Amino acid sequence: MDIFFQLLVNGLLLGGVYAIISLGLTLIFGVVRVVNFAHGEFLMVGMYLVYLMSLHLGIHPYIALVPVVVILFALGALMQKVVIEPLLNAGEEIQIFATVGVSILLMNLALVVFGADVFRAHVTVGTRSVAVGPLSLVTGQILTFIVAIMLAILLHLFMHRTYLGRALRAVAQHRYAAMLMGVNVKSVYVVAFGLGTAFVGVAAGLLSPQYPVFPTVGTYFVLTAFVIVVLGGMGNLYGAVVGSLIIGVVDTMAGYYISPDLKEVVYFGVFLLILILRPSGLFGLGTD
Repeated sequence: MDIFFQLLVNGLLLGGVYAIISLGLTLIFGVVRVVNFAHGEFLMVGMYLVYLMSLHLGIHPYIALVPVVVILFALGALMQKVVIEPLLNAGEEIQIFATVGVSILLMNLALVVFGADVFRAHVTVGTRSVAVGPLSLVTGQILTFIVAIMLAILLHLFMHRTYLGRALRAVAQHRYAAMLMGVNVKSVYVVAFGLGTAFVGVAAGLLSPQYPVFPTVGTYFVLTAFVIVVLGGMGNLYGAVVGSLIIGVVDTMAGYYISPDLKEVVYFGVFLLILILRPSGLFGLGTD
């Protein structure tokens, strides 16, 4: 029974990692209505930035995430302004191809600059284990889970208590109606894309003590994030959090009780089953 509870807690903590990445992805889709296939590569860029700051400036990844969040917000806003905005009236497939192009560009730039080598930020804070009763928990995973919950709460408050947040929700519901009410839709899109990308900056700082960085590191995390976003309901922030916890637990349980090589098969199976029973996802569509 102890191993079951250990796996359950490990799965929930892993879900915290997925939640931070998925919140950014679902925010972008919910507001801009664009599936950002470069989301994982922005995570990779963030992790490289954290690694370089740790290596050359001696800054701990948890502190480095502050400037990295600002940089990634700027990169996300720039991508929206330069790549997505000119294609807003184009077909969805054109927008998808554009984000895939940015993904390939960033991945190959990383290969040119850093090669295929694996790098890791060598720190001790965030990698130690602590005993909580019969459970053994990694401090970095605990912190990541706490930050994920805090970010979800702060994002909820931002979306419901601020003018900009209400503007984001209005554009998500109907951009033309929001435009008629005086909302600057293009500016809202830039903010949404920047915020969504900034979330992976937070994830980069929290993940760097626990995971190595290499040019394709974002692929695994973002593929899982896509599953979570669809599972929770495309564009639904609450669904992204619940879906992250579900996939985190399924991932951990399947890896132990079935096989580490088959855990993706299991949670993709759960994903397909839920979509068959509820095609719109667990929480349907929307950001409310």
